[in-house]
Amino acid sequence: MLLAAEHLEKNYGMKRLIRDASLYLDTGDKVGIIGINGTGKSTLLRVLARAEEPDAGTVQVFPNVQVSYLAQNPAMDDDAAVLEQVFRGLPAEYRAVAEYEARAMLNRLGVTDHDQKIGQLSGGQRKRVALATALIHPADVLILDEPTNHLDMDMAAWLEDYLIRFRGGVILITHDRYFLDRVTNRIVELEDGTLYSYEANYGRYLELKAERLEMAAASERKRQSILRREVQWIMRGARARGTKSRDRIERYEALRDQEAPEAAQTVQLAAVSSRLGRKTIELDHVSKGYGGRTIISDFSYVLSRDDRIGVVGVNGAGKTTLLNLIAGRLAPDTGTVETGQTVRLGVFSQEGRELDPNARVIDFIRDISNSIETGEGTFTAAQMLEKFLFPGDLQHQFIGKLSGGERRRLYLLSVLVEAPNVLLLDEPTNDLDVETLTILEDYLTTFPGAVVAVSHDRYFLDKLAHTIFEVRPGGEVRRYVGNFSDYLDKRPPEERPERAAKPEKTEKPVKPAQKPQKLKFSFNEQREYERIDDELAALEEQLAACAREIAAAGNDYVRLQELLAEQERLTRAQEEKTERWVYLNDLAERIQAQK
Repeated sequence: MLLAAEHLEKNYGMKRLIRDASLYLDTGDKVGIIGINGTGKSTLLRVLARAEEPDAGTVQVFPNVQVSYLAQNPAMDDDAAVLEQVFRGLPAEYRAVAEYEARAMLNRLGVTDHDQKIGQLSGGQRKRVALATALIHPADVLILDEPTNHLDMDMAAWLEDYLIRFRGGVILITHDRYFLDRVTNRIVELEDGTLYSYEANYGRYLELKAERLEMAAASERKRQSILRREVQWIMRGARARGTKSRDRIERYEALRDQEAPEAAQTVQLAAVSSRLGRKTIELDHVSKGYGGRTIISDFSYVLSRDDRIGVVGVNGAGKTTLLNLIAGRLAPDTGTVETGQTVRLGVFSQEGRELDPNARVIDFIRDISNSIETGEGTFTAAQMLEKFLFPGDLQHQFIGKLSGGERRRLYLLSVLVEAPNVLLLDEPTNDLDVETLTILEDYLTTFPGAVVAVSHDRYFLDKLAHTIFEVRPGGEVRRYVGNFSDYLDKRPPEERPERAAKPEKTEKPVKPAQKPQKLKFSFNEQREYERIDDELAALEEQLAACAREIAAAGNDYVRLQELLAEQERLTRAQEEKTERWVYLNDLAERIQAQK
C-alpha cells in the first residue's frame, strides 16, 4: 500500500464537500476521480496530496513513498526559466542526471524554449510546464488534477502511454473519457460528499453504476411497497390497534423514517435557437498570417445549416484563428468571409466571457435574458439556472466564489440562452465534468443549427463530428469526412502516434446489449396476485385468533406450547407471504409503467 486516506471530512462554510470518505492506493492502482463540477474533486486531491488539511480524518503516506502533485492552477515563479521551474526544489545532482529526460519531455509537451521565463508563457504552456515538473520529480504516487487540459491529441496519447507504463500509483481527475478508459483500472465517483468506488475502467464503470442505481431503485420500490402494506395494517381500525404487534409497529416506523436514496443531479439542456436562413457563413480563399508566418492558407468553405465540424491540430497550428475568422472576430489578410443576415452566433471561447467576480449568478444571467424560449417551453433565468445545477442558494452566490468548473458551466449557459443558431465552440470540454459533457453532447446532436468545435477531446469529437478539419503547420486545412476515429484511420501511417499496449483487463468482457423483454405476469402469478390480499388478511385473522387463545389458555401449559408453536408458524407464513406480496405489487407497478 502506498497511501491510505480514512474517514475524511471537509466543509466549506455550510457546504459539505466530503463526508466520512476513505480511499486506499496500492502499487499499480490507476484511479480516476469523477463527479459533477463543484462537488469537491479538486479539494479531495489537495487533501490526498496533503496540500490542504481535512476537517477530520487522516491521510497516511507510507514510509519512503514519494508523492508528486499537479494542482489544477499550479503556483509558479514568473521570473524563473522553464527548466529552472521544472527542477525547483530538487538537488543539483538530480538535475545533472535527469536534464536530458526533462528537455525531451518538455519538447513532447510543446514547450521548446527551455530558457523562456514562466511569466511569458500562455496559460496552456504554463500547465504543460507544471505537468512536466510533476512527472520529472521522483515519485511513487502521482496525483494529477486535469493533466489532459491544454494537450493536443498526440500529447494526450503520449501521456496515456507514460501513465500506463508508470509502475507506482496514480490518482487523477480528467474529463477525457478515452483517457480514463485506457489508463485507469479504478473509477472513484464523488457524489454528494460520498465516494463510490468501482474496480473498472470508464466503460465498465458506466455499466456498474447503472447496476448500482437500479439496485438502489429496486430497494426503494420494495421499501415503498412494504410501507403501503404496513400503513394499511396500521390504519385498519382503531378497535384493533391495541392488540397490534409492537415489533411490527416499530418495523413500520423504521421503514417510514428511512431516507430514500437521493437522485443524482444532472445538467438538463433544452435546445434554444433562433431561425436560420439559407445563407449561413461563406469563406472564400481566406488566408491569415502573423509576423511573416502563415496560419491559415487559401481556405474556402460554405457552412451548412446542419454541419457538425470538429477542428483538430497540434497546439499553435491555428485552430482558434480559424474559429475567429469564421466568427468575424478576425479580418482575413486575403479572401472574404460573408455572414448571412439571419445568422446568430454563439461563441464559446477558451478565455471565456469576462465574468464579474462581484456579480451574483442570477444577475449575470438576467442581464442577458430573463425569459428564455426553449423546445420545452418558456423558462425564467432562475429556472434555467436550476437546469444547470445552480439551485436557489447558489444563484445568489457571488461568481468569484464558484469553482472553476462551475464558472465554466455558467459561461456555457450564458452562450446558450442568447438563442444562437450557429455555435462556435473553442475547447468547450475543458473544465467541464463528465456528466455535463454527456448532456452537452446530446444537446449538440439535436441542436437545430450548425456547430463548429475546436477540441482535443476524442470522445467528444467521435459523438459530435460529421466532418473533421485538421489545421496543419504552414496554414493548410485538410478536410476529412466522418468523426474523429474515421479521421485517425485516414491519416497517413507515419503521422499516427505510436501507442503502448494496454495491459490486459481483468474485468469480465462486456456482453452485447440485449433488447429488454416486455414485463408481464405468468398465468400462475396473475392468479396469485388476485388472491394474495385476501390470503394475507386471513393470516392476520388467524394470528389475532391465536393471540386470543394464548391469553385464554391460563395454566394449561400443554395447550400453551401448541398455541405458541402455531403462532410462530403463522408468523413465518405471514412474513413469507408479505415478501411475495411486495414482489407481485412491484412487478404490477412496473408492468403498468411500461404501458
